[in-house]
Amino acid sequence: MTIAAYSRFNQFKNLIQSLPSLDEELLQDNQFLLEANGSRKLEIYYAPFEYINERAKVVIVGITPGLHQMKKSFSTVLDAKNQTPNDEEILRQVKNNSSFEGTMRKNLVQMLDELGLHEYLDLSTSMELFKEASHLVHTTSVITYPVFYNGKNFSGTTPNILKNDILKHYVTECFAVEMAALDNPLIIPLGVNVSNVLNYLAEKQLLNSSNILSGFPHPSGGNGHRHKQFAENKDVMKEMLRNYFQKEIISG
Repeated sequence: MTIAAYSRFNQFKNLIQSLPSLDEELLQDNQFLLEANGSRKLEIYYAPFEYINERAKVVIVGITPGLHQMKKSFSTVLDAKNQTPNDEEILRQVKNNSSFEGTMRKNLVQMLDELGLHEYLDLSTSMELFKEASHLVHTTSVITYPVFYNGKNFSGTTPNILKNDILKHYVTECFAVEMAALDNPLIIPLGVNVSNVLNYLAEKQLLNSSNILSGFPHPSGGNGHRHKQFAENKDVMKEMLRNYFQKEIISG
């Protein structure tokens, strides 16, 4: 993990651990505000999602942490208050406890297992990536920190990530740098908005396009089209996985 990541966490750690509760208005308080546009319709708040698993074989990429994940991350830091883990261990626990937590994780695992990812990784199920096999996965978002638009979780659609100066800055100056620290992993973008960002970075030669599992739906329960999208792209994604892991065997 970079010195800059440690520095930012150190800046906010004591603030988080001094919170009297995890009420939403305390999480979305100005003391945690990182960025906002002039009208405050778009806001980015701090949450401790800086941990990078540089050994990861698989990277799962979302849009941005939502309020639920933000609250879970703060809870993990609070739980560490009277313990003695170092900052890197706290941030690792945040990722394990918060990433795609809840129904989204269940839906995600179901689709990954149907593609057979766990078999390539010698696992019994992809759920192990969030448990005993967490050393194999890096979970992240194209916008590292929680983004809210009109007070609600940012969906990735409005405003367009690549046409908004604030959001694009986080993509090119944070996410792209984060990805550069990894060793040629398989990249799984969750949904079309994430795929568009990854394709943009691939065009800029900041990512390897052959490592991107294109066509994977966002696993949110609110995405009513995910079953159809998955069925339409399933065969192509299976072929991509075969090609990727065959290439890894040859290069390894």
